[in-house]
Amino acid sequence: MGDEESVFLVDPNSTPVAVKIVGRASFQNVMPLKDFLRDSANEGKRCYVFDFEDCTGMDSTVLGVLAGCALDLRKREPKGSLVLSRLNTRNRDLVRSLGLHRIAILDEGDESSEMPEALNGSAEALSNVCLNELESARLCLESHEKLVEADGDNEAKFQDVISYLKNRVSENE
Repeated sequence: MGDEESVFLVDPNSTPVAVKIVGRASFQNVMPLKDFLRDSANEGKRCYVFDFEDCTGMDSTVLGVLAGCALDLRKREPKGSLVLSRLNTRNRDLVRSLGLHRIAILDEGDESSEMPEALNGSAEALSNVCLNELESARLCLESHEKLVEADGDNEAKFQDVISYLKNRVSENE
């Protein structure tokens, strides 16, 4: 499944807010999700559950967006929560290797466990946006910095990427 077939389905009115990732989530398609999470948190939403059953993969930028959301929710009053549910083995390993299990809740239940009914009828797809090179570099930089904030061990993993992205951003500003 290509990026053009990837979609984020959301039910902004459910409690918790339900998000289902279908296809491959990447820096190329995650901006609408980042905007949705920011906007809904600013509207007072504090609990989110992500369904990864149909997620074929994700990159570090997406994981950085999730880390940023989880970190933001922990700073709010009342504190919020981010649940990652029905992760396949590869996605669960990615989440754990970057330390997101320390700031988000991993639903370690059966991958076929039931998701909230929220997505069964009122889900809406987030529209994809095309980012220019500078916007894309900023998104990737911020996401990787959030991964380092989430787990200091990630600094060594992403120091070259962060340095490269900082240079790209400064060259294009």
